[in-house]
Amino acid sequence: MSNQPSETLSPVLYIPHGGGPLPVMGDKEHERMVSFLKGIAKNLSEPSAILVISAHWEEDQATITSNSHPELIYDYYGFPERAYQIRYPAPGHPQLAKAILEMITANGISAKLDEQRGFDHGMFIPLMLMYPQAHIPCLQLSLLKNLDPGQHINLGKAITSLRKKNVLIVGSGMSFHNLKRFFSSGNDGNKENDEFDSWLIETCASRDFLPDEREQRLIEWEKAPSARYCHPREDHLLPLHVCYGAACIDTPTAKVVFNQEIMGKRVTSFLWQ
Repeated sequence: MSNQPSETLSPVLYIPHGGGPLPVMGDKEHERMVSFLKGIAKNLSEPSAILVISAHWEEDQATITSNSHPELIYDYYGFPERAYQIRYPAPGHPQLAKAILEMITANGISAKLDEQRGFDHGMFIPLMLMYPQAHIPCLQLSLLKNLDPGQHINLGKAITSLRKKNVLIVGSGMSFHNLKRFFSSGNDGNKENDEFDSWLIETCASRDFLPDEREQRLIEWEKAPSARYCHPREDHLLPLHVCYGAACIDTPTAKVVFNQEIMGKRVTSFLWQ
């Protein structure tokens, strides 16, 4: 009996996108993150499309961009004029948007298409670094306004078959996101930062957990040490839950591919491959 080659699955990646447009404006506090994002794409096979779950888009129901030529949304404030002249002319993919809609609704989750919405900075800033040629079709999938962790894991599970279609799934957020504590003086908050970071790495990357145990930890993330210190609001964490849901059926354990400071706080990126 001959061995059949295993089906190739696209990776799933949870990344930090940094502070507004700073990563593409030469900010020194983002140098390590910029280097990481530029390098990680070179270590992945080129996808036929990219689906980004950004921390900066929430809707009452799961929503997918379906414009063939999305514009950019400069959803940041107080930066130099050149920050509002950034271009990332990646095409959309209306056909794939419809397919994703069908996947989600087939799993009993309410969803819709949005032909008007463009790409927010949680999408275009990291992709400018990862795929600067802007030649790969891109889509965004919203978070749910209820911020329910279990529902976001289920949303990820609903789109897991995209991994068989050479679609790169990217969760764009920050594993630490307490805006008042970025750039804080001295060691303020470092203990809390490290506590939650260690818990998150253990939860996502340790092989010691059964699938149900790992999922329950993510659902009950607020019980983690210093959870609410690191995430007063969980919008930047929940893209990770979608990523985990998309990956967990075939690749339950993640790899840590980045663990460095951004704006004075330690931030982690995970890859399911």
